This record gives sequence, structure tokens and C-alpha cells, in this order.
Amino acid sequence: MHQRAASTKAAPQHSGTALPFAALILANIALAFGPWFVRAADVGPVAAGFWRLALGVPFLLAIVVVMEGNPLRHAKGLGLVLLLAGVAFAADLASWHVGILHTTLANATLFGNSATLMYPIWGFLIARAWPTRQQGVALGLAAIGAGLLLGRSYSLSPEHLLGDLLCLLAGVLYTVYFILMARARGAMTPLPALALSSAAGILPLLLFAVALGEQIWPQNWGVLVGLALASQVLGQGLLIYALGHLSPLVVGIALLSQPIVAGTVGWIVYDERLGLPDFIGAILVAIALVLVRRGSAPPGQVATAADEAKP
Repeated sequence: MHQRAASTKAAPQHSGTALPFAALILANIALAFGPWFVRAADVGPVAAGFWRLALGVPFLLAIVVVMEGNPLRHAKGLGLVLLLAGVAFAADLASWHVGILHTTLANATLFGNSATLMYPIWGFLIARAWPTRQQGVALGLAAIGAGLLLGRSYSLSPEHLLGDLLCLLAGVLYTVYFILMARARGAMTPLPALALSSAAGILPLLLFAVALGEQIWPQNWGVLVGLALASQVLGQGLLIYALGHLSPLVVGIALLSQPIVAGTVGWIVYDERLGLPDFIGAILVAIALVLVRRGSAPPGQVATAADEAKP
């Protein structure tokens, strides 16, 4: 009788994670195609970021209105925080999108997600506490893996190294976005915070693109619509949904699918073949991502700005 009761009780819990897990996998696949859309766009890389937000934000706001009502309901007193978060996000996208054009898709995806490692480091500094042994191992593996990838990029082409460094800079800027969003998320649910901060990044990205003399108006709208829907709406939306239902370890492992998918696309479309140092470096960084996420908050607390992986 007790066994039957236990199995009956466990069944809903297992089935309850099936949909979030499917959403998580689909989110990571959608996000992994972002760099490809940026390369395929017939506008400048920063302009592509502008259109990603300009086309994606209306969808996000519509979803918020349908699901939660007025997106400004809990934003009182957070205007400056959301504005600064939007500017940081815009600078992150600008740096990342330019970097995508100068390195492999796999490296762009890995380094673009480096905020997952940088944000805990900021936490250590704020708390004035040493990382745990597991977190220390993760940071060491990340440093070795990043060194291998950077060295390999420079041996292939100095231009690849520039792209990697720009994507790393994007990771730093995305960490700033995390820090600002953490404060906003204390009073707001994830989707309105994402929609409003994304809206605040539209004008800065347009100004960046104009200042760089990029082509702004596209001829091929399909690529930019795909970028907006895949990265900003589908990828981010499904990821935010999944984060509140799954453990950090599951999320961290699923995150590994992004560089795998991006690397496969780069290999098929652009003949970006990876050497042994690339594989070793990518594996070390990937393991570090899993270890760092495994040591983070429990499932009920993982839906924080720090867990909103690279869009």
C-alpha cells in the first residue's frame, strides 16, 4: 500500500518536469542559432541587434499583457535600474554580434555565455568569501579552457582572437546586466523585467549602429524576424519558463547543447572545422559551466537574472 502511494505521488512530479525540460532543450537550440542569423543578416551586426529587440519586444510585451496584465505594474521605482540594464544589454549585444563575425560560431556561443562564470565571481567579491572547492575547480577549468581556445584562435588568425575577446567583453557586459536585473527581479516577475529592459536597449543599439556607419534598413526581413523570434521571444521565453522548474545541474548540462548546435551549424554552413585543442578547451569550459551552476541556488530560486543565459 505504501509502495503504491509512493509511486502514485512520484508520477506527477516526474511528469511535471517533462514539459519544462522539453522547453529547456528547445530554448537552447533556438538560442544557438542566434549567431548564424547575425551572420546571415544583410545589415550590420549591431543593426541586427537593434532589429532583434525592435521586432522581438512587441511580442514579449503582448505575451506579458495576456499572461500578467500591465507590465509596468511592479516597475515603480525601478525605471533607472531597468534603463541601465537595457543599456548594458545593448552594449553586450553590440560587442557579441561584432565578435560573431570574427570568430567561430562555437567560440562565440561559449564566450558569450561566460557571464555564467563571471556572475558568481562578482558574488564572491560582494560576499567577501572564497569560492567553494567545486567552484574553484570550475573557475580553474574555465581559465584553462579559455586559454586553449584563445591560443588556438590566434594560431588560426589574429582576427579570430579579436572576435573571441569581443565575445568575452560581451560576457562582462552581460554580467553587468545580470547584476542590475537581479535588483529588478526582486520586485518583478521574469517576463516583464525582460520585456522592459529589452525595450530600453532598442534606442542605444540604433545609436551604436548609426555611429558605426552600419547599414540599418534590411532587404531580407526573414533573417531578422527569425533572429527576433528565435533568440528574443522563443529562446528567452522558454528558458525563463524552464528555469523555475528545473535544478541548476539540469540547466547547466542543457546549456552545453548551445555550443554543440552552434559548432555544427558553423561546420556545415561555414566549414569551421574544430581541432583537438578546440574540443579540449570547449569541453573544459562546458564542464566549468555545469559545476558553477550545480553549486548555485536550488530549483525554486534558479529563475534569477543570473540564470538568463545568452540570448
